[in-house]
Amino acid sequence: MNHHVIIGNGPAGVVAAETLRKNAPAADTITLIGDEDAPPYSRMAIPYLLHGDITERGIWLRKDPHHWQQLGIALKRDRVKTVDPAAKALALELGGTLAFDTLLIATGSSPALPPIPGIHAQRVNTCWTLDDARAIEKFAVPGARVIQLGAGFIGCIIMESLVRRRVQLTVVEMGDRMVPRMMGETAGGMIRDWVQAKGVTVHTGARIESIESNPADLQAPLAVRLSTGARLPADLVISAAGVKPNIGFLEGSDVRCLQGVLTDERMQSNVPGIFAAGDCAEAFDAIYGKPIVSAIQPNAVDQAYVAAMNMAGKHAQLRGVTQINVLDTLGLISCSFGQWQGVPGGQGVELTDRPGHRHLSLQFDGDVMVGSNSIGTTAHIGVLRGLVEGRVKLGGWKDKLLADPTRLMDAYLACAQAQDHRSLLAA
Repeated sequence: MNHHVIIGNGPAGVVAAETLRKNAPAADTITLIGDEDAPPYSRMAIPYLLHGDITERGIWLRKDPHHWQQLGIALKRDRVKTVDPAAKALALELGGTLAFDTLLIATGSSPALPPIPGIHAQRVNTCWTLDDARAIEKFAVPGARVIQLGAGFIGCIIMESLVRRRVQLTVVEMGDRMVPRMMGETAGGMIRDWVQAKGVTVHTGARIESIESNPADLQAPLAVRLSTGARLPADLVISAAGVKPNIGFLEGSDVRCLQGVLTDERMQSNVPGIFAAGDCAEAFDAIYGKPIVSAIQPNAVDQAYVAAMNMAGKHAQLRGVTQINVLDTLGLISCSFGQWQGVPGGQGVELTDRPGHRHLSLQFDGDVMVGSNSIGTTAHIGVLRGLVEGRVKLGGWKDKLLADPTRLMDAYLACAQAQDHRSLLAA
């Protein structure tokens, strides 16, 4: 009988636990560890809770309160302090140790707080946990002056919630455009213009330098000073300045980490029997040709499934991850795939219709499309993903797309389907 332990009860941890229960021997024990006083839930659903579209129960990953008991999966509320791979044991913050035969590290990530004076003041919040959401609901009332730090992918999702709560919103982004890690200069600038037309004030190329509060009067407005010299009053400040993997507890262990836990195609670390999945794992990306941390929920659950199958003694292998982002920013759809910024020596093409709020950028390495950006359409999202993720050889169609990037569907039908047909014949 084996004891499978999973640290982290987000989407990756939940999928791994359920996959183990389905595929491991019935006598095996499964323990799922989480550090919040709440049922396992999805952080990506927090903005929809702030929307008012769902209740707290709506963010739970499994709605049946007896689900875990029925599966024979033990939920444990605690936090892991250290991992001892040689002893196959975890030291827990609430005391004691927990032995394991296989271990999955699915600890996710945490908000990265920039070193700003006043960042820990009251009414300065991240938007990451259920407790964060409850605090934001209290202060983000209609007419409240809210300043949001960061206009990345997560920041734009939070922004949508704040607009729907009818606050007076100001967004401060240190990059020269919105979603700078997902969109190029033209595309990110178009999203900024769209958001400002919807009534949101956006400061790009700016930083928050300090947040001043009055400890003697907790109702007094916060004073936020920007690098531009502006001084803005605020009833609430939300920091959405990115995330960092939760791997600090692995310091001093033999588990090898760079940005996250380094894994192989089985999602196993350098230590046999110890696996990782989700925001805290580095998995191989075929487009970049190296391991990356891909903080995207679909990739996290794919990795968790592969890890759990191998923990159960069955063979499974990750095909790789692809950087995929699809974003709805106040009604404007944008997406990015792979190396959207292009590669050295590669070619690219852009087509922009500013009045129509449409933009398309395609990037090539030889005759393979390695990345893309698009704004204002959902028609070709599946085709873009298929061409980039499938590393489809376009042949002469590459030049046709450089001349007319709107012929994506024609290129896909001519090349991707032909490539699949050749694979079937070879089999």
